Amino acid sequence: MDASSWVSFQPGSIAARSVRRGHPNESTVAPELACCRGTSNTVSRALALIADGFLDREDGTVETLATHVGMGARQLRRLFDQHLGVSPVVVAQTRRLLFAKQLLHDTRLSMAEVAMAGGFGSVRRFNDAFRTLYHRPPREVRRDTIPSTQTVPSDAPVMLQLPYRPPYDWEAMLDYLRARAFDGLEVVEEGLYRRTVTHEGLHGTVTVAHASGHHSLLATIQFPSVRALQAVVTRVRHQFDVGADLDTITTHLSKDQTLAPLIASRPGLRSPGCWDGFELAVRAVLGQQVTVEAARRLGSKLVALWGDPLLNTSDARLIRTFPSASCLAVADLSRSGMPAARRATVKALAQAAVENPRLFTPLGSIEESLAQLRAIRGIGEWTAQYIALRALREPDAFPATDLGILRGAQLEGIAPTAPQLLQCAEAWRPWRAYAAQYLWTVSARSTHHGTEVRHVSYTHPSY
Repeated sequence: MDASSWVSFQPGSIAARSVRRGHPNESTVAPELACCRGTSNTVSRALALIADGFLDREDGTVETLATHVGMGARQLRRLFDQHLGVSPVVVAQTRRLLFAKQLLHDTRLSMAEVAMAGGFGSVRRFNDAFRTLYHRPPREVRRDTIPSTQTVPSDAPVMLQLPYRPPYDWEAMLDYLRARAFDGLEVVEEGLYRRTVTHEGLHGTVTVAHASGHHSLLATIQFPSVRALQAVVTRVRHQFDVGADLDTITTHLSKDQTLAPLIASRPGLRSPGCWDGFELAVRAVLGQQVTVEAARRLGSKLVALWGDPLLNTSDARLIRTFPSASCLAVADLSRSGMPAARRATVKALAQAAVENPRLFTPLGSIEESLAQLRAIRGIGEWTAQYIALRALREPDAFPATDLGILRGAQLEGIAPTAPQLLQCAEAWRPWRAYAAQYLWTVSARSTHHGTEVRHVSYTHPSY
C-alpha cells in the first residue's frame, strides 16, 4: 500500500480500517464521500499535504498544517479523529511505515537501507515502529514476499508502483509534459517520462510509466543514495498529481453547467504539479507573454548553460540538471536570450529563493504565500497564482487573467473578462485549480481546431 493511499481516506472507508490491520493492497478501494462538503475538502487537503511530506520537514507542525487549510490545530485534530480515528502525526508516521513496507515488498534493499529510506533514525526505531503497527517484525514481511536468496547490484534502479484511484488521463499528462520538456533535462516518448533529478547535491534520473492495468504509475529511480528515495517518490507524486481525490473534486465541480460536460469528456484529468518549486517558478517567468514553445526554448538554453552535467547517464539525452537558485542568482543571464526585464525577474526570483529556502513550500495561508511571491520584483498576480497552483499545490489557486482559461470559459464564442470569471469561479471553491485545468484543456482543443474568441482581457498565455 503506497503512502498516497492516505489521501483517499474518508469517513468509514474500508481503506482507513485496513491500514490499522496492516493490509498492503487496499489503496484502490474507493471511499464514500463525506456528508459535509467543507469537512471533506479540509480533510482531503490536509491529507494531500501530509502525503507530500509536510509533517516530515523540520518546520512541519500540525499548527502550520492547520493554518494552511484555514483552521486551528485543535479543530484539525478533531476532524482527523472524527473522520479517520487518528491524529495527523499518526497519519504521517504511518505514511513513512507504508513506504518502508513497500520497499520491503518490492525491492532487495537491506534492512538498514529501508530504515534510512523511510526516514527512521535507526534500524531499531524502524523495527519498533513497524511492530507496533503490523504486529510482526519487518524481516517476516521480507520473507513472505521476496526470496532471501535473490540479490541485486547495489547500484541497480529501484522500481516502485504508485497507486492512484482511477480514472487517470495519462495521455493528457504526457501531452502537458511533452510540450514543456527542456532539452537535456527531460524526455517524453513512447508513453514514458524521463528526467534528471537532484537531491541534496546528488544527481540521478527517474522514469515514470503508466501501469494502467494496476491503476498505478511505475517509477524507476536511479539515484546514488537511498535516503533520497522517499523525497523522489514524493516529487513524482507531486508532479503527476497521484493523490488527487477526484471523486470529491469532480462531484463538486460537476454542479456547474459549464464544467460538467468538460469533466464528463475527460474524467481522469489531473492538475500537473512540478518537480521543484524554483524550477516551476522560473518556467512561469519564462512563459510570460510568449508561447509555450518559445518558453521551452528559453528553458532549454538555461539548462544547457548553467545546469550541472550528469556523469554516467544511461540516456545520452539526459545530460544536465536544472540550474540551482544559487547558480542563477549570480549568473550572467545576458547570454540566455531573454529580454532584460525577464532576466531581472529570474535574477530576483533566484535571489529570493536563496534567501528563503522555504519560498516554494506550503506554509501558512494561501494569501500569505501569494503576498510573499508578489513581493518579488517582476512577479505579478498571474505568476504568483500559477506558482501557487503548480508548485505549492494549492487546489484553490486560480490565475483568472490567463488567456487559456478565459478561452476555455467562453460561451457562444464570447470569453468573459477576468472579473466576470472570478465571480463565476466562486462556486468552484476550494477546487478552482482543477477547474482551471479543465478550462485550459478545452482551450487547447478549441485553439487547435481554430475556434474564434471575440473578447478576451489578455495578460498572459497559459503555460
